[in-house]
Amino acid sequence: MTTATRILVIDDEAPIRRFLRVPLEAEGHSVIEAGTARDGILAVAREAPGLVILDLGLPDADGLTVLREIRGWSQVPVLVLSVRADEAGKVAALDAGAQDYVVKPFGVKELLARIRSLLRDRAGASAPAVIEIDDLRIDSANHVVMKSGVPLHLTRKEFDLLWLLASHAGRLVTQGMILNALWGPAHAEDSQYLRVYVRQLRRKLGDDAANPRYIVTEPGIGYRFLG
Repeated sequence: MTTATRILVIDDEAPIRRFLRVPLEAEGHSVIEAGTARDGILAVAREAPGLVILDLGLPDADGLTVLREIRGWSQVPVLVLSVRADEAGKVAALDAGAQDYVVKPFGVKELLARIRSLLRDRAGASAPAVIEIDDLRIDSANHVVMKSGVPLHLTRKEFDLLWLLASHAGRLVTQGMILNALWGPAHAEDSQYLRVYVRQLRRKLGDDAANPRYIVTEPGIGYRFLG
């Protein structure tokens, strides 16, 4: 169960802000509202929210501008909520510092699940040494992965890829984020390189890309680890 949090909703549509307030307050959170980019940035600075829900189509500035401004001085989790469904828009927002991206119209249950995941990540900002998800046990200190009690033999890069995805379980991790983290900026465009490692990791996990149990592909954007 996540701790009650102050959540800032930056959206120019008052009905959307009201629609979000009801389920968020039902989960115990307090809600702050802002209808413009300027008011949203000021609210982040003054109210120190624990999470921001950000619309990209604001009347006085693009939401990406807001996101970049916030990222200049705050690491508050940001979930983008937008009608923009194109892959390029999603990648731009995630690479600019958003932790997740939900397209309007959206399901409230899914949105709340995404929020719980972000708040759990924030509460556990210092990464655990061991991650256990379903039948997987991933031991970071000893570089050991067990599936149903049986050890899996992964290369160092395969282990690092699994750990990165599993430590962000439920969240979308872009190809650029993974390539930068594991191979460095020089490989930021080597998406084919990454696909090879994901395919190898899936094979060792016994995962099926068409019906995934662990790793879901978000085409053209990145990957999401189920858990």
